[in-house]
Amino acid sequence: MANEKQFPMTAAGKQKLEDELDFLKTIKRKEVVERIKIARDFGDLSENAEYDSAKEDQAFVEGRISTLESMIRNAVIIDENDMSNDIVRLGTTVTFVEVPDGDKESYTIVGSAEADPLEGRISNDSPIAKSMIGHTIGDRVKVLTPGGEMEIEIVSIS
Repeated sequence: MANEKQFPMTAAGKQKLEDELDFLKTIKRKEVVERIKIARDFGDLSENAEYDSAKEDQAFVEGRISTLESMIRNAVIIDENDMSNDIVRLGTTVTFVEVPDGDKESYTIVGSAEADPLEGRISNDSPIAKSMIGHTIGDRVKVLTPGGEMEIEIVSIS
């Protein structure tokens, strides 16, 4: 297991995962076990949709617990206080415009464990973040997306 994948994340992102793990272990796991007990009382398990559903939920919860434990164990915390704002890197917030006439967009580049594009956080593994990392304000960058190539200009980094 020496080669387990590392998960870069902020301290807040790690805390969010720890909170989810705690919820799954202390509350959700017990709820699912109780649903299984109740479903067993319905009789024949071979035709018991409630039992099947509860067992599926149990498998999902246990799988998520395992995933979260691995992510937390292999977390690499990004020190947001030890970053300069002159270059795009993990943990920075980047504002850019699509060239020639796009609107301004801003995203914080985070590890895959914290990514949530609707909340303005994109994974460092995403095409746009991969293209911007290492660049500075004013740089024009070509981004290969599933929809084709686009060019963006970095407007600010914070």
